[in-house]
Parts: sequence; structure tokens; C-alpha cells
Amino acid sequence: MSRFRSDEPSTSSGADSDPLRPSDAIDGIEIDDSVTSPKLGFAGWMRWGWRQLTSMRTALVLLLLLAIAAVPGSIVPQRSADPNGVVQWKQDNPTLFPILDHMQMFDVYTSAWFSAIYILLFISLIGCVIPRTRHHWQALRARPPRTPARLSRLADHREEVVDLAPGTDAAIAAEHAIDVAQQQLRRAGYRVERYDGRGVFSVSAERGYLRETGNLVFHASLVGVLLAVGIGGGLTYTGQRVVVEGQTFVDALTDFDSFNPGRFVNSDTLIPYTLSLKKFDVTYQPYGKPGSGQAGDFVAHVTTQMEGGQPHSDEVRVNHPLELAGDRVYLLGNGYAPTVTVRNAKGDIVFHDSIPFLPQDANLTSLGVIKIPDGLPEQLGLVGFFYPTSVKMSTGAFTSAYPALVNPVLTLNVYGGDLGIDNGTPRSVYALDQTGMTQLTGGKTGVDSIELEPGKTASLPKGMGTITFDDMSPAGSSDGSQSVKRFVSLSIHHDAAGPWVLLFAAFAVAGLVVALFVPRRRMWVKARPDAAAVRLEYAGLARGEDPTLGAAVDTVADRHAEALRAEAAGTIATASGAPENRA
Repeated sequence: MSRFRSDEPSTSSGADSDPLRPSDAIDGIEIDDSVTSPKLGFAGWMRWGWRQLTSMRTALVLLLLLAIAAVPGSIVPQRSADPNGVVQWKQDNPTLFPILDHMQMFDVYTSAWFSAIYILLFISLIGCVIPRTRHHWQALRARPPRTPARLSRLADHREEVVDLAPGTDAAIAAEHAIDVAQQQLRRAGYRVERYDGRGVFSVSAERGYLRETGNLVFHASLVGVLLAVGIGGGLTYTGQRVVVEGQTFVDALTDFDSFNPGRFVNSDTLIPYTLSLKKFDVTYQPYGKPGSGQAGDFVAHVTTQMEGGQPHSDEVRVNHPLELAGDRVYLLGNGYAPTVTVRNAKGDIVFHDSIPFLPQDANLTSLGVIKIPDGLPEQLGLVGFFYPTSVKMSTGAFTSAYPALVNPVLTLNVYGGDLGIDNGTPRSVYALDQTGMTQLTGGKTGVDSIELEPGKTASLPKGMGTITFDDMSPAGSSDGSQSVKRFVSLSIHHDAAGPWVLLFAAFAVAGLVVALFVPRRRMWVKARPDAAAVRLEYAGLARGEDPTLGAAVDTVADRHAEALRAEAAGTIATASGAPENRA
């Protein structure tokens, strides 16, 4: 943009007559006010981008973005932690699921966008920490700065005049005063350096480099946390297993119900051990009293054994995991596992197992599926409910009134057809795909559902055989609470990152505390001979906000003056006592 000052010729007299115009003003000449920036080029733009990425402001923004990006992981289930929850979410939201799945919302922590933020934050922190560490190291090795010529210009400044005794050399007194100040500042934790010259004596002191050290420790610890989470997360695995009383779990890939390994986990290197569920104990509030049916305590009594070792008796409680071979075994849930036996028309046993039934309410009304693929004229699937304390409602349907075994009943609806497992397609053991199957009992079939009590047997439809609800109580025992086995749901978690994250987090907190509460300041003391006196100046300068700087300057001045007065008093006492000694 161009402009003209005036179209009229100017004269020196005219310029001199206008006090608002400079004497060297030139009118009628075009002046170009535009600014032409140099071209950056590719290298220049890369350098600019690197500086923007490695700035502390960018690191804070990326840290905030990382926290925001982690929010969806707590809203929707994640495949790595809750695969069954993802399947259920898909069934409940068939329209929205493909959209969120395409956005990787069910794999947030391994998604491309979360990884991009994570990597950029990692690079940004490293780009911040390394140059600052190098600069801090150079500052630690450098001498304290030279004493300013005019300390009075500093905001926190104090001046004192010390009168000297007759005959005292002011220059020697001034030098001695600085010697005393140097010793006091060094004892107070300052790095000191003398700067004497031209009849002026001074000491420069500084402290608070620990503040920057704490700041660097904090940021380096954040890098450590990111490394621990990234690398340790790849070495972490989580597995789930349902174990029925009397069953044994082996720490091997084939023995998990579900297994979610990190990208660096080799399932062939799992540490072998066994865990057997001997008994599961639970206490309930008595029926009819306040809080009836609420559980008081859960205890899974287990036997563990390492490869080549001796068996040990242990317990797994809620919020008290069992630590075993670097794994943590958590107790997630529990329920009942009715034991059933199925015989064909000839009386041969074709199925015998304890089937976990999943609780559906607080009174442990439980749902389960029994699949019989072989031994009968056709494949059968039985969908049933188990009621620990069965009560028949006015509608004729059963419900459970209490979670303990008081009046257990098992009801089953039978489906015949293709279970869909012959082609190798994995199927959930807790659900029955009724596609291609025909309902044989219950519902609109006109055939009553099978109802069984412990020890009872019922016939299967079409004369295919019988099914028995086995009574597991000891012989001669009348305690119905022992008639059905219990199961526990265990989560086996191996966290390689946990200890390292805790260590780096502790360093980060310690570094942050130091960075917040250690002041960074410089202090100067100057002494100048002034006839029969010494003029002392004290001043301080803080890096950043330091509301206690003024008080620190006053403290240094008071202690210094007190030390000088004490020395002066001692000198006078010695001088006054000298003639008596000579006499």
C-alpha cells in the first residue's frame, strides 16, 4: 500500500514551524509501507511445523485431546475388554452399530485417530524435553550473572549505610562485608560468584534450579508413562473363564473362554499353572429381615499349583484378587451350575455336565443353554431357567424369591434341529441360535415345558430319551443348599505396564510438587566504600511470580547486618579490654 505525505513542496522553514513534523520530513515522495516476508520454502515450513509441534502449548492441547479421545472408550463397550458387551450392543443397536464400528469406536485405544494423537503427544513431549534439558544442563554449569550496575532499578531493593569506627579502612570493611554475605548466601543454598572491581565489591547468588529440574522430571515422567502404556499395553493380556466347583483351570490359551492379548503377547509363553475351584461360599441376609437376600461376603476357595510345585490353598474375594505367576485373578461374578444327565432311548448316557446358568436378577433367577450335538436322533438345544427358591405366581410362571437354595427348580424348553456347530462356526455357549430349529416343548407347541427338581427325571419329546436333574448333595444329607454346584466367573489379568506407570506417575507428582513450590530467584549484595562508612545494597529478582521475594531480600539484609553488628561489637569489646590486659 502506498501513500503521499503532501502534494505541496515543503520548505525547511515550514517544517521547522510545525512542531509535530520532523525536520527531515520529505513531502511529495511515495512511501511504500508494505512488508514482504521471505519465502520459507520446504525446509522453512518443516522447521516452522516442528517448532509448533514441540511447543509446550501444543503438548498441553494434545494431552487434552487424548483425554477427550478416551471418553468413548468408557461409553461404549470395547472389544479388548468386553467382547460380549460389543455383541450385545450390536444386537440392541443394529442401525447405529455399523457407523460407530467404522469410526473404530469399539476399538478406541487401538484406533488410528487415537494412535495419531498418542504418537504426536509423544513426539511433542520429547521435542520439548530434550532441548530444555540441554539448556538446563548448560545453565547449571554456568556462573551466576554479573551484578547489575544499578540495583536500585529492581523492584525488591534495600539499601543500608554502616558507619565505621575511626581509623577503619572503608575498602577493607566493604570487602569483608561481602565475604560475610557470600558465606551466608552459600549456607542458604545459593550458588555464589564474586564480582569485585573499581572499588566496588559484590556477590551474585542464585538458587531455584531445582524448580526447572522438577519441571523436566515431570515432563520426562509423562514420556515414561506414554512409553509404559504403549509398550506395556502390548505385553498385557486379559482372559475370562467360568469355573464350576470341582473343575480346574489351566493357564493355557485353549482353556480360556475368551482371551484378549496385546500385540506383543505370545500365547505359547504363558506361565503354566492350575487353579481348581474347591468351594464357593456366600452368605445372604435371612429371608424376611431388612436387606433380605443381599449378599454379605463372597469367597472362592481355590487350590493353585505351579508347574513342578506343590499345591496351595488360596482364596479369591471381591476387590481382593489372587496374585499368581504375575497374573491377577479377579472374582467378577457367580451363579449356579445345575448338573444334568441325558440318556437316549436305550438308557445310554449321551450327555453329562454341570452347566453355568447366568443370573438375571438379584434373586439369581438364571438363564442357561444346554446343547446336545450327538447321541440322539437329532441335535437338541435346551433353553432353561433355574430358580434357587422357586415360587409359582398366579400366572403359572415361576420366579425366584430368594437367592439361596431353598426350593430349586429347573425348567427347560426343547428345540430340535441343527445347532449350527458342524461347519466349524464358533457359537456362544450361553445362547441358542434358533435358526433351522423347531421348538418341541413350551410356547405354542401344546407340550408342557420340562420341570425338574434335584434328583428328578423327565422324558424328552418324541421318545428320544430322558433328562435328569442330578442331586449333588452328599449321600444321606438333607441340606438342599448342597444339591446344586456353584460357579465363579474369573478374570485373569496380566498387566506389564502397571508397575512402570505407577513409578513414572510417582516421579511426575514429585517433579510437579518441586516445580510448583521451589522458587527460582537471584540475589545480589553490593558494598561500596563511602568515606567513613560502607554503603550496602541488597536486591533480588525472581523468574516468574514470587510473592515472597521481598521478604527474602529483607531476611538476607537483616541477617547480614546482624552479623556485621556482632563482629563490630566484638571488635569494640576487644579494643576496650586491650589496655587492661597490657597493664
